[in-house]
Amino acid sequence: MSSESPTDRASRRTRILSNHLTTSDLQVGGNSLQSNICLSYSPPELHEKIEFEVRKMRELLDVHNLQDRDWLFGLMMQSKLFNPQEKGGKVFVMPDFNHTKEQQREMTMKRIEYLLERGVFDGWLTTRGPETEMRKFAFMETLGIFDQSLAIKIGVHFFLWGGAIQFFGTKRHHDKWLRDTETYRIKGCFAMTELGHGSNVRGIETVATYDPKTDEFVITTPCESAQKYWIGGAANHATHTVVFSQLNINGRNQGVHAFIVQLRDFDGNICPNIRIADCGHKIGLNGVDNGRIWFDNVRIPRENLLNSVADVTPDGQYKSAIQDPDQVIFSCCRFAAFLAPLTSGRVTISLSAIYSAQIGLAIAIRYALSRRAFSFVPNEPEVLLLDYPSHQRRLLPLVAKTYAMTCAGNYLKKMYVKRTPESNKTIHVVSSGFKAVLTWHNMRTLQECREACGGQGLKTENQVGHLKGEYDVQSTFEGDNNVLMQQVSKALLGEFIAAKKKNKPFKGLGLEYMNEPWPVIPSQLTSDILRSSNFQITTLRLRERDLLNRFAAEMSQHQSSGVNKEYAFALGYQLAEDLGRAFSDRIIFETFLNDEGTVSTGPMKDVVGKLRSLYALTCMEEDAAFLRYGYLSTEKAAAVRAEVAKLCSELRPHALGLVSSFGVPGAFLSPIAFNWIDSNAWSSSSA
Repeated sequence: MSSESPTDRASRRTRILSNHLTTSDLQVGGNSLQSNICLSYSPPELHEKIEFEVRKMRELLDVHNLQDRDWLFGLMMQSKLFNPQEKGGKVFVMPDFNHTKEQQREMTMKRIEYLLERGVFDGWLTTRGPETEMRKFAFMETLGIFDQSLAIKIGVHFFLWGGAIQFFGTKRHHDKWLRDTETYRIKGCFAMTELGHGSNVRGIETVATYDPKTDEFVITTPCESAQKYWIGGAANHATHTVVFSQLNINGRNQGVHAFIVQLRDFDGNICPNIRIADCGHKIGLNGVDNGRIWFDNVRIPRENLLNSVADVTPDGQYKSAIQDPDQVIFSCCRFAAFLAPLTSGRVTISLSAIYSAQIGLAIAIRYALSRRAFSFVPNEPEVLLLDYPSHQRRLLPLVAKTYAMTCAGNYLKKMYVKRTPESNKTIHVVSSGFKAVLTWHNMRTLQECREACGGQGLKTENQVGHLKGEYDVQSTFEGDNNVLMQQVSKALLGEFIAAKKKNKPFKGLGLEYMNEPWPVIPSQLTSDILRSSNFQITTLRLRERDLLNRFAAEMSQHQSSGVNKEYAFALGYQLAEDLGRAFSDRIIFETFLNDEGTVSTGPMKDVVGKLRSLYALTCMEEDAAFLRYGYLSTEKAAAVRAEVAKLCSELRPHALGLVSSFGVPGAFLSPIAFNWIDSNAWSSSSA
């Protein structure tokens, strides 16, 4: 063999290979070797049956302005500005994440200009009323489905800058600024956060000093920690900002107030005595130009003070309806009440988190309805991912929670749109709780969906993995989630103490049920009981009620030992966060149950009922408080867990219908939600 020439060796190997390829009677374990048939994509619609009306289910979720939403989806699909990409024979529109941050920022601004020209923003600031506000919410939700950077950039301009002028300002400000803001002649931003102070707004260090000689305020950044930080729009495009600073009148600090300051002229040049720097590249939202701002004795007219709560006369007299300086604008409960109109930021963040979760679930479940792996029986076809009970268990409870939280988001929107001075506190508390719970849910959902898509989830074009970076910031901006949960608990504690001191019934924040006797959990939890809405609401209320009592007792114990109120609250952080979640879960469940009541008897109502049960039982299964404090015994907890698995199995046939009801057009999903084989074919590799 060693003397075999290279030509003979090649010829021999060719004969052997040819023999392998042409032999048809080789046996292995009694089975003939056969060539495997290449995988082919089968759309879920061919084998999945939808037993309810998708349109009706979408109406339950989106509730309002469905035609407006679809019009805006179409508007984005029509323009090359929205980066249409053909993959696997289907066109997708998605942000250009591979561009530099500078390119992403400019493209975001071009998209805004395109939407402006087509009337998307008409009436956003110059027309009042519930109809206008609900349409605005619908458009924001739709824009966020395409790109969170686009939604954030628009939200800062309209909801924060524009909202500050609407609610902190008076007629003189409305007449001067709102129309120019709506037409984008003025581009606004919102300068509250500083390097040294985020959640603690009362501690910010920027100073505004009144100069009666010139009838001006002088805005100063006295130290590096006072620089305004993470200000969306400041780095490149904003011409004006609302600056929050300590107001100094005749050497006396009157607390935090809001002022209008021009940052750039209309040619884009930065104004004198203002320094602006870029915050740099981020893990997401690079289409938003976050910047840092320093004010070097910047002078502004006295009229630029937003004076709905307090004003300064030309001779330097401070006038306010609230006489105690510690109560001006940003104090305790009045801080919450004053900022209630601007809770629109938390409302929109909560809603965008849910729509992001919808996108992730629609992609992951559609993929799981067409991707196969392994088989249960030798030589049988491989099994769809979603036919594995473990895969159902990963995704379907998240679908149930997303449905429940979508209904809760609609409830929050309606509450905000119908707000009154008396409801401001409730709006603040509910929006704080929802913002935390819904954004945490979104991040967990995106991570699970990313993993459920395997390696395909890593590709930017498939969206799910990249969305995690885009939405991560939601856990901390417009209020750190952990701090917000403590604010919720503090408000609940206030209601508890007030009711006990006055010996009056509980009223407000949905706590009226606490006027009733303590409930008793049934000794045996059958399937019918576990799926009973009465059992579910009773158990969720029991947890909240008990945690509130425990929290009040712990605060009292700490204070009795000589600890001051604020430090006592800090020591009780664990119960505070548990209580905040219990409050939010309970309200989410109640809103979902109310919406279920509007559905007519039939297949859709049956499915919604199962989703409601899956949501409630998942809450019980996931929170250790149910075992820690004995609301459920270990045996009852095991029964809950078993019922969750059963519900997942029963909802499996409805998976396609459930995610189709989200109403997100296929162009706004990703290639793996459709023909993932063709989208990865060689012919698509240059795309």
